Amino acid sequence: MSQHLMNTYGRLPVTFAKGEGVWLWDDQGTKYLDALSGIAVTGLGHSHPKFVQALNVQASTLMHVSNVYQIAEQEKLADQLAALSGMDKVFFCNSGCEANEALIKLARLYAHQQEIADPEIIVMDSAFHGRTMATLSATGSRKVQAGFEPLVQGFVRVPFDDLEAVKQVAGRKNNVVAVLVEPVQGEGGVQIPEDMNAYLKGLREVCDENGWLLMLDEVQSGIGRTGTWFAFQQSEVMPDAMALAKGLGSGVPIGACLAKGKAAEVFTPGKHGSTFGGNPFACAAGLATLEIITQEKLRENAQDIGAYINQALTDVFKGNEAIISVRNAGLMIGITLDRPCADLVKLALENQLLINVTAGNIIRLLPPMIMNKEEAQILVDKLVSVINEFLEKKD
Repeated sequence: MSQHLMNTYGRLPVTFAKGEGVWLWDDQGTKYLDALSGIAVTGLGHSHPKFVQALNVQASTLMHVSNVYQIAEQEKLADQLAALSGMDKVFFCNSGCEANEALIKLARLYAHQQEIADPEIIVMDSAFHGRTMATLSATGSRKVQAGFEPLVQGFVRVPFDDLEAVKQVAGRKNNVVAVLVEPVQGEGGVQIPEDMNAYLKGLREVCDENGWLLMLDEVQSGIGRTGTWFAFQQSEVMPDAMALAKGLGSGVPIGACLAKGKAAEVFTPGKHGSTFGGNPFACAAGLATLEIITQEKLRENAQDIGAYINQALTDVFKGNEAIISVRNAGLMIGITLDRPCADLVKLALENQLLINVTAGNIIRLLPPMIMNKEEAQILVDKLVSVINEFLEKKD
């Protein structure tokens, strides 16, 4: 490992050399099942031939021009995202934290246009919105925030999936202008509202009653991963603004801030921007991703395979007191154990399986959306074996 890389990651002892479909090979030729997708990024799997071809064509034509010019690929991708989401306007950036940063800036500018001097945004416990100063301040994790004080002010925190807590904030004198929430919390442990429609509908009603913006962080849950293009589409609600990234570029960095109605008119020239955001290459990746998801019915597959994995794990661990719960929203899958289980990541790696542990005791699975049932069963078999080995060692 290079001595010149900053020590920002606790890297595992493996270097991957190539990938195909749901599989990765390390530089020693060992084959691994990828159940993480680069943390919900490579939804098309690795080296998808149609995706590779689209990138080759774009790279040989035009990689980058400045946003001071019109960009045809950007306009086309914005049109498609607007059509799929029902939103009105799109701003392109490079990552999820940048997309969320745009939401925060949009909310503050919206507030100042109404002469609210010190605007506040309601955010949730256990949320994760990124690692820029504003987004880590909005994040509900002291581990992420520690050492970076003073944090950005202007956030009011309430429990996730607790409408009454939001209403209590609304009942007090304050300068709240928006609610920022993940429909499904990813880093927080694949936390799914007990009734997503009721929760989002309730938030929508509180926002409408108070003139607030409802802003959704769909960085991890968007682009088909939960079985619909966006998780909010499993409700009757439309947000005012939404952040996307991760799966939108299938590995090529791209993020997007979408807005509707009054929120779509907040930004004007000079108020926000990005050097690389929405360049032709990144937008070609986004266009190819949307096309392949549609052609190959990957949203439907995410729903089917997610349900299959959930049911298989539920059946295997029925009656096992160490497994508290198994849940999924499409191919966002969480398994809660009764004990810390970070050691499972390395143990799984030793068994040629890539998984993640978040929130201390929750296994998070984010498999590629192209996964079939045979591959899903291999994932289940490997994971069950690893969990049983882990539990035997700990007991």
